Amino acid sequence: MLTYHTWENSFIDFEVDDTYKGALNVLNWAYKHYGEDIVYACSFGIEGIVLIDLISKVKPDAKIVFLDTDVHFKETYETIERVKANYPKLNIEIKKPALTLEEQAKQFGDELWKANPNKCCEIRKLVPLKETLTGAKAWISGLRRDQSETRKNTNFINQDNKFQSVKICPLIHWTWKDVWRYVSKHNLTYNPLHDQGYPSIGCSHCTKPAFTMDDLRSGRWQGLNKTECGLHD
Repeated sequence: MLTYHTWENSFIDFEVDDTYKGALNVLNWAYKHYGEDIVYACSFGIEGIVLIDLISKVKPDAKIVFLDTDVHFKETYETIERVKANYPKLNIEIKKPALTLEEQAKQFGDELWKANPNKCCEIRKLVPLKETLTGAKAWISGLRRDQSETRKNTNFINQDNKFQSVKICPLIHWTWKDVWRYVSKHNLTYNPLHDQGYPSIGCSHCTKPAFTMDDLRSGRWQGLNKTECGLHD
C-alpha cells in the first residue's frame, strides 16, 4: 500500500509497511531532504518515546527540543533524563520561555493558565517554538490521526503556516495499540504517568487523567473550551 503526496513541486511516495506504517520511510526521507535543517519538538509523551527511538535509527545525533514551560510534572523531567542516558548521541535541548513564572505573574497575574490559558500557552510554548524554528526548514511532530477529531486529517507532510515551516508527522497511521506494542517490544523507558490514567501529558496545572479512552486528550484543559495548546491548531 502506498500513500502519495505532492510536495514542493515533486512527487513523493511513502510505503506504508506493516511494521512501521510508513514512519521510518518518512523519517529517512525527511532527514535526507532537510539535513540539519529539521528539528523534532518532543513533549516526551509516549508517542515521543517511539519517535525518539525511530529517529535514533535514522540520525543518531538528531536535534530534539523540549519546550520547558517550567510547570511540567516531575515525572516528565525524570523521563527526559532517562532518555538522555539511553540515547547519549542525541542532541536534546531544553528551551525555556523568555519570562520566568514570577515575571509572568507580575505582568499577567497569578495562575495565568486558569485566567487565560491561551495566553499562557502562547508565552510558554508558541513563542519558544517559533524561536526554535527560526532558521529551520521543517519540524517533526508525533501527531496521530486517531488522537482527536482535530487531528484526523493530518498528513505525513503538512504546510505549517503558523510557524512558516513544514511539519512532518511520521505516526499518522499508528493506533494507540501500535504505539504501546512498539514500546513493549523494544522495552523503552516512558513517563510513568501513562500508567496512572494520563494518555496525554502536558503541563501539570492543565492535565488530569482522561475521563474517557474514546478521547485520549480528554484530560487536557478539563472544563475549558480548549483542546489544543496552539502548536497544532
